[in-house]
Amino acid sequence: MRIVKEDIDVRMEIPGAVIRQRTDFGDATGLGKISCEYFSLSAGVDTTPLFQGLEGNLCQCPHWGFVLRGQLTTTDADGAQETVNANDLFYWPPGHNVKVDADAEIIMFSPQREHSHVINHMIEKVKS
Repeated sequence: MRIVKEDIDVRMEIPGAVIRQRTDFGDATGLGKISCEYFSLSAGVDTTPLFQGLEGNLCQCPHWGFVLRGQLTTTDADGAQETVNANDLFYWPPGHNVKVDADAEIIMFSPQREHSHVINHMIEKVKS
């Protein structure tokens, strides 16, 4: 399946962040349907307040992805940090927050049900 960025639905757009999600992008055996996400994020974006209220106040969905440009740092429940940069492939296990260190664009593949829950939670947080 091929899809261009502009054809991926914008699920959330706030100052500094545009989150696109294409559901039913594939099936990962054992994980069910997966979605593909294209995130455009500005330096300084921090998911910590958006994840408040989720289990452990962290994203509990795993992600596999690629950094097109920029730099991001994840922090897990134990405080361990990992930084990814342009042209890096990454895997983020469940239980993380993300801070954008430099304007970034990333592509991620995630279990659809779990990540839709997280995105819907963030949308509700922004509405509040």
